Amino acid sequence: MLSAEAAITRLRRDLTLGSLVRGLLLVSIFASLFVLPRVAPKVDSTIGLLVVGGIWVALAYASARGSRLAADSPALIASGDFEEAERHIDLALRSFSLFRSAKLQSLHHLALLRHAQRRWQESALLCQALLGQRLGSLQGLSKPSRLLLADSLMELGDLRGAHEALAGLQSQKLSLNETLNLLAVQLDYEARVGAWSAMISGVMSKVQLAELMPSVNAARAQAMLALAARKSGRPDLSDWLRRRAELLGDATALKKERPILAELWPVS
Repeated sequence: MLSAEAAITRLRRDLTLGSLVRGLLLVSIFASLFVLPRVAPKVDSTIGLLVVGGIWVALAYASARGSRLAADSPALIASGDFEEAERHIDLALRSFSLFRSAKLQSLHHLALLRHAQRRWQESALLCQALLGQRLGSLQGLSKPSRLLLADSLMELGDLRGAHEALAGLQSQKLSLNETLNLLAVQLDYEARVGAWSAMISGVMSKVQLAELMPSVNAARAQAMLALAARKSGRPDLSDWLRRRAELLGDATALKKERPILAELWPVS
């Protein structure tokens, strides 16, 4: 199994190598156009360009294979096939790529896999390494990576780090899926720090968003809101939200996953 440290080291090495190769190819193109005609005027500069172009096409083809491997990983993770996802990600990280995007996406997929495996420390390390890179056209990866980082840090008990990760998302435009993930993580964070009034603010909008989540996440979100309503002195709202949570998930499982919710279902 690929460790987070090994994956990060490999990423940095491969990004440096890719930059060097791209630089050498560009220098070769410049040399074919401007240096070769002066040094060997009888040699057609087109030959040099064709050679460099052929090398570029071959390397780009090899890079595309790595990109295809990386693209399959999220679906494998979502289906629970972690072993196959691990194999795809490992092959994508091992393969050479001219382009930064394939390597950065593979690292993000590895962070996603480690999060799904509940290996919080490795997921957090991978997200931090990714966010420390110049993402360029892949700037969109920063939002899901911050969400993964915040959730992983909360599981590790680092509430300050989770707050900093969430703060970086407040001013950004999010997709619906990212908004749902942010709501789930934010409710979890606010419950841990006892920010009950913030949780209950705009509660009906949050309930409507929670209804769009998968049933397990929706049950937890509404249970969190029920707890916030109870703590805020709104028992009727708390009971209504608790019953909605019970329709979507198992109370025992919810209490086991988040012991703070035990207050909603006291032992008889």
